[in-house]
Amino acid sequence: MNTLASSAAKPEPWYKQFWPWFLLAIPGASIVVGMMFLAVSIKTWDGLVVDDYYKEGRAIVMTIDRLALAETLGLSAALTIREDALKVDLSAADPASVPDTIRLTIAHPTRGGMDQELVLRRHGGVYAGVIEPLHQGRWLFQLEDESRSWRLNGAAYLPTETEIRIDPSGS
Repeated sequence: MNTLASSAAKPEPWYKQFWPWFLLAIPGASIVVGMMFLAVSIKTWDGLVVDDYYKEGRAIVMTIDRLALAETLGLSAALTIREDALKVDLSAADPASVPDTIRLTIAHPTRGGMDQELVLRRHGGVYAGVIEPLHQGRWLFQLEDESRSWRLNGAAYLPTETEIRIDPSGS
């Protein structure tokens, strides 16, 4: 009888029990998640933080003036985006104030490497150009004249919004 009691009291080895594995899983999972965050942070770049706030503030005021000039000229644009091309129909209160050449900047809000800048020339009242295919997501569109005296800003969620109306009032 003494041998029966001693064999029942013998504990299982630690690796066959639940709690040691449960307690080791918590730091193990945090190491795996930490490595994933490290890989993502190495692969992506967030850009630089601006340290000259005064200069940035002045640039914002200049941008507001450029938007006001676009509103004064009565400018508005209709963008039609296709997979690898786009068309811009620019109109103004005075058709003579519509330039022959415009600059279009297509920017991704978080990925600077995906941005595109185009110089578009007017052909038959419409500006057209070839673009690199745009990925799904939100994109910012900025139209300017060559001298950068006025500016129109717009945004779209692609691929659902392929026709965008831009006017300086923001509506």
